[in-house]
Amino acid sequence: MATVAANSATVAHAAEHDHHEPQSFWRKYIFSEDHKTIAKQYLISGIIWSIIGISLSVMFRLQLGFPTMKLDFLRPILGNWINETGKLDPDFYLALVTMHGTIMVFFVLTAGLSGTFSNFLIPLQVGARDMASGFLNMLSYWFFFLASMIMLGSLFIETGPAAGGWVIYPPLSALPQAHKGSELGMTLWLISMALFIVSQLLGGINYITTVINLRTRGMSFSKLPLTIWAFFLTAVLGLISFPVLLSAALLLIFDRSFGTSFYLSEIYIKGEALPNVGGSPILFQHLFWFLGHPEVYIVLLPALGMTSEIIATNSRKPIFGYRAMIASMMGIAFLAFIVWAHHMFVTGMNPFLGSIFMFLTLIIAVPSAVKAFNYITTLWRGNIRFTPAMLFSIGLVSFFISGGLTGIILGNSALDIQLHDTYFVVAHFHLVMGAASAFGLLAGVYHWFPKMFGRMLNEKLGYVHFWLTFIGIYLVFFPMHYIGISGFPRRYYAFTSYDFTKNIFADMNSFISLAAIFTFTAQWIFIWNFVYSMFKGRKAPQNPWKSNTLEWTAPINPGHGNWPGEIPAVYRWAYDYSKPGAKDDFIPQNVPYSQTPESNLPHENELIGLEKEIEAQNLNDQFNQPH
Repeated sequence: MATVAANSATVAHAAEHDHHEPQSFWRKYIFSEDHKTIAKQYLISGIIWSIIGISLSVMFRLQLGFPTMKLDFLRPILGNWINETGKLDPDFYLALVTMHGTIMVFFVLTAGLSGTFSNFLIPLQVGARDMASGFLNMLSYWFFFLASMIMLGSLFIETGPAAGGWVIYPPLSALPQAHKGSELGMTLWLISMALFIVSQLLGGINYITTVINLRTRGMSFSKLPLTIWAFFLTAVLGLISFPVLLSAALLLIFDRSFGTSFYLSEIYIKGEALPNVGGSPILFQHLFWFLGHPEVYIVLLPALGMTSEIIATNSRKPIFGYRAMIASMMGIAFLAFIVWAHHMFVTGMNPFLGSIFMFLTLIIAVPSAVKAFNYITTLWRGNIRFTPAMLFSIGLVSFFISGGLTGIILGNSALDIQLHDTYFVVAHFHLVMGAASAFGLLAGVYHWFPKMFGRMLNEKLGYVHFWLTFIGIYLVFFPMHYIGISGFPRRYYAFTSYDFTKNIFADMNSFISLAAIFTFTAQWIFIWNFVYSMFKGRKAPQNPWKSNTLEWTAPINPGHGNWPGEIPAVYRWAYDYSKPGAKDDFIPQNVPYSQTPESNLPHENELIGLEKEIEAQNLNDQFNQPH
């Protein structure tokens, strides 16, 4: 009787929280503490930044593909950065490259991907009312927004934005007098990144705390969907590695503004010796890449986790090797911290130390191969439904494999020294990091759009968008491997000083630039589909994909609190698809084993006795959290 009374009080308490007082527009949509609204803010911000970031790449691809073409038509946008000859200013070219890399890596693939889906899915899939701290969650977005505005503002200052490559190596970035792009634009870049890192740390603390402490009744770690494992490990990666980049940026600010010499030593500018002594620019590389390599998996792991969910759902099969997938993600997360110096083989490091980093780099191919194998095995003989989300997930696997193979080449120090800073490296990381992660983001949008907005995206437009983008990306980045092997260097404004370089690279660069313009144009199909469907799309059913995870048990348009009344309990893992003997080809996580005797395995029948214990667990903390 006491248990029944406690449960009744809990339901009553939950009902109270489902009926909030009316909120103003600003409190509900702008300064919201609802994780779903914050996720939408991250998503829309990420889409806007992706348009800006890809537009910048199209501008410098025009210079690379057509070095003799006049670009006066860009003068209304770029102003004085188109010089008197009608060409792109060489100083501004490096700024475009720098801002493109910064925007796409941090503001799109980190904040836009992880910020969106970690916020949206963690509470819904673990069975929580909201994040552990709604206020910190709101702050994390607004720190990101402030960082975005500062970075955007740097595009419009007179001396131009930061121009040192997205890795901003000193001494170029440490000396304001060295270059236009090292002046105010670089300072704004550093301030923006410091605020961005604060945003990521606030978000990461929230994600980890929510997964550990706010799981619903019965939701053990062994029942978590692979999406949640991916978001959890991503948050751990960010929490450990981002502070190192913050320290690197702070030391760079000291060198720039306060006369220190962390990264500077024996520098001459225009024949004048600077007083800096004792620093080393290699120190910055160590600090940067200690974040830089985990950053690859900070953007990739969430995409891989969502791909696991989407492939299993649309193959109508259990994910192959659930525990192996978790172990491989843990292995990737651990190894990500101890391979950073493979970006630094050309810095003159001890060859023995280089061989150790080479060995560790090649080892990371093992857990990556486990994931690829498990995706393919899940697809094998599945009853596959080729939704747009499924196509983008399969596309991710394709990029992950093809880009990963070139990673094995670059992991070999003898080969990397020859290929370093060529377009072979550009092609590799754009396939394995950029394109794969972007396809994970797009797959997630197509799959969870109905839960986000209560409406369906247009499938036909989704198919067109996939095929144009998939083909376009390979047309852009596959040829880059060949010009990279031929010696075409990255970040060069023009490589046409010699007749033989004109003959070798001109046609291929023109082809790549046309393919880039084609691929960018195809993205407007998605933008139109997204905006139109948000308001006019077909209304979504409760569970359009017949999926097992908890978010589909919430109302179509869940309020702040996610579930009216009691939060569902969890009795089984997330991948009971096409189970022999079952009435349907899916069994949601909240369906007890006692209701499915026809499909239970022997060990599952033994779990029926635990159902009352699960139902009796106390979740009062869930209802006391602010929302």
